[in-house]
Amino acid sequence: MVEAFRAFGLPGSIKRHVHTKQRQRGYDEGTLVESFVILNAAGGDCIDDFDSLRQDDGLAELIGHELPCSTTARNFLYQFHDEGAIEQAQKELPMDQVAYVPGESEPLRGLAAVNRDLVQALGQRCPGQKIATVDLDSTLIESRKREALPTYEGYRGYQPMMAVWAEMDLVVADEFRDGNVPAIMDPLRVAKRAFAALPSSVTTYYFRGDSACHEGELLGWLRDENRKGGPSGPIGFAVSARMSEGLRQAVAAVPQDAWQAYGAEHVSEIRECAEVAYVPSEKTERKDSKPLRYVAIRIRRRQKELFEDGSRVRHFAVVTNIWDWAVARLIEWHREKAGTIEIVNDVIKNELAGGVMPCGRFGADAAWLRLAVISHNVLTGLKRVAMKPEMLNARPKRLRFLYLNVPGKVIHHARKLLLRIKTAAEHVAEFLEIIKLLQPAFG
Repeated sequence: MVEAFRAFGLPGSIKRHVHTKQRQRGYDEGTLVESFVILNAAGGDCIDDFDSLRQDDGLAELIGHELPCSTTARNFLYQFHDEGAIEQAQKELPMDQVAYVPGESEPLRGLAAVNRDLVQALGQRCPGQKIATVDLDSTLIESRKREALPTYEGYRGYQPMMAVWAEMDLVVADEFRDGNVPAIMDPLRVAKRAFAALPSSVTTYYFRGDSACHEGELLGWLRDENRKGGPSGPIGFAVSARMSEGLRQAVAAVPQDAWQAYGAEHVSEIRECAEVAYVPSEKTERKDSKPLRYVAIRIRRRQKELFEDGSRVRHFAVVTNIWDWAVARLIEWHREKAGTIEIVNDVIKNELAGGVMPCGRFGADAAWLRLAVISHNVLTGLKRVAMKPEMLNARPKRLRFLYLNVPGKVIHHARKLLLRIKTAAEHVAEFLEIIKLLQPAFG
């Protein structure tokens, strides 16, 4: 993991972008960020776990430094918090609004720049990947910190928004948010950051989102081929449509013979899709813009029993600017985001350290989550660049069992530092091949 972190150029990127040190002595920012990545890789999920990792003298000798103690790590996180940004956001809050997203501190923006550099570096390693589908979604993180605010689920916590480059399984942008911030609040800001992070090797762009992305400014930006703050040219998108009364009536008016089955046959449900003749009358609809396409989904019980809400039929809709795909293909493609962004959110929260907030300081928690994001991307890069193809879908739990938590003994012999691991010869050969493939990455 450390070999990958260094081979992808992260120490240099951190030196350029992240500046928190106020004294010459002590750990530099690169060593501290690397230590947080090690914590995530090893399976730690709280700052106190640093004290356990520090006891591994062999690890310290192999990576060239001791890991920081929990106090040092906590103080590092505090450097990302900016109370002034929160106060400023509260001052600018409209009278009828309670939710806000404070601006990020300079160190936190620097950490985002490090992740962008990582995405760019991995893009250079995979120049054949010309297509980028950005999947955007928010996720809930429960927290008992007294500073955490109530979420729409009723419990207290946070609701960060993340964007994933689906084809590469990389988080290209993230924004930490309080639990009371609705997902529909300014998704465009995160979308812009996501597309800006993509490498120049990408030539074809797509976007997918749930109903929180059915928002005027975001859709307008995606439809504008001369958009500001993003790539020029078309971005094909599909977004879950919010079911307005007009759209509901249009779906209900679809003729019975227009519905067609899609996807694999479901055991208990009949799933169908159809084109919908619908033109919204929203104020955000520009007169000179190309019309959007609406497709509907109908779900019925095979045994004709009722759903939990008492209804016999459920209707959903997707709005898109892609006209040349069949309805079934479009629906299936849109649903694929459940296997990208939702899995990434689950991994970061439940298999890395992103699901347990370390303190009540907003900026520190934002940095903690972003460090988990960087850890996820380093793991993804390690799999793509140096591991066997069958490991591409392996989650951190599997990687720890096979590679990261293998015990070994550090030996000094003939002025050399050796690592002895008791495992099969072919496994040792695989370790050596991984390191070999990482080294040419950036010299």
